Amino acid sequence: MDIDTPADLNWKEYMVDRLDAGVILVDRELRVLFWNHFMVMHTGRGAEQVVGKNLLEQFPELPQRWLKRKVEGVFVLKNQAFSSWEQRPYLFKLAHNRPMTGGVDAMYQDLSFMPVLDMGGQVMAVCVSLKDVTDAAIYAMQLKEARATLEKEKTEQQSLIKKLEQAQSQLLQSEKMAAIGQLAAGVAHEINNPVGFIKSNVTSMKKYAHDMVKLLDTYIDSEPQLQPDSKQLEQIKQIKDEIDFEYLVEDIDSLIEETIEGVDRVSKIVKDLKDFSHVDQGEWDYEDLHHCLDSTLNVAWNELKYKAEIVKDYGDLPQVYCMGSQINQVFLNMLVNAAHAIANRGTISITTRHQGHHVGISITDNGKGMDEEQQRRVFEPFFTTKPVGKGTGLGMSLSYGIIEKHHGKINLQSAPGEGTTFTIVLPVEGPARQEDKD
Repeated sequence: MDIDTPADLNWKEYMVDRLDAGVILVDRELRVLFWNHFMVMHTGRGAEQVVGKNLLEQFPELPQRWLKRKVEGVFVLKNQAFSSWEQRPYLFKLAHNRPMTGGVDAMYQDLSFMPVLDMGGQVMAVCVSLKDVTDAAIYAMQLKEARATLEKEKTEQQSLIKKLEQAQSQLLQSEKMAAIGQLAAGVAHEINNPVGFIKSNVTSMKKYAHDMVKLLDTYIDSEPQLQPDSKQLEQIKQIKDEIDFEYLVEDIDSLIEETIEGVDRVSKIVKDLKDFSHVDQGEWDYEDLHHCLDSTLNVAWNELKYKAEIVKDYGDLPQVYCMGSQINQVFLNMLVNAAHAIANRGTISITTRHQGHHVGISITDNGKGMDEEQQRRVFEPFFTTKPVGKGTGLGMSLSYGIIEKHHGKINLQSAPGEGTTFTIVLPVEGPARQEDKD
């Protein structure tokens, strides 16, 4: 088969000239020895304009130091060198063969630097081949972007799953606390009835005892009228000695008073339980936070009395528009945590202040304190410094969520060995009303 080839080209040159890739032959000084058809078409420079001239002078925009180093390396090492589009997108800034693809402003190129050896095995030139890999590069970049997007979505999904798990745990804990509140209110109601009639009966008993003692006193006053040696007087004296009558008369009032005082204490605990659960009240209302603190202290007294002395420094607070049962829960969590932070016996101080449109409640313990890592994580769900099985790690997280819902904030100050102070700041008028005022 006859093929029409230029007279001044041999077969090898013809084949290289027609390759769908750029081929440039340069000597050690970067003089161009060969410039194929691909380079002519894409640079607009004919071979007669380039061959025999310095490549860097013809194309000063090329990365000169990098290109000199590459070519010199091939001459010195007599080994082929490569450069992918990922390392350097292109050597010559050429138009892409398929401009409809879009997304790029120049042809991406893979480069190869091959030594051309003479008969003695010495490098006499370097063949620089330039391959258009734009489509593959675009695909690779799109794939990388897709993978990055998938990884981002995966991370976001994992974050959402974690948040859902946390929300579910918090919801379960909230439902548990609500159930406990309902149970406490029910128990309080059930206790209230027997306590009521016990107090009523003991009060009546006190009156009856008083009347009986009055009657006995009358009998005693009549003793002198009996015959000194009469049998009846002897029996009366014997029974009085046996029952220690004088002490009995003196002690019966004290016993009844102590019983009434105990019943009053039970009544107060029942009332505080009902106040703590707030089952008889609406969700949002104006609350006396001092009363909330006192009722919470009474409910938690069994946790506190063996660990700490409670020191109150109450300021003059207005009533605060809030969800009383939830604020009580925050107080309970912080008071119990303060007690648990004290190793033997210490002090828990409660300070309240009115600050403009806000109120501040500080709860301070002189316990073991927290380091920076513990402070950073204290409001994270499931984080706890307590031993395994001693805490859910949700108390402070729930407290943070409750105060955030009230548009308040919790400030923390602590240091190892120096105790901890949590300061709750709440808007007096509640979240919605505070926004209207602002």
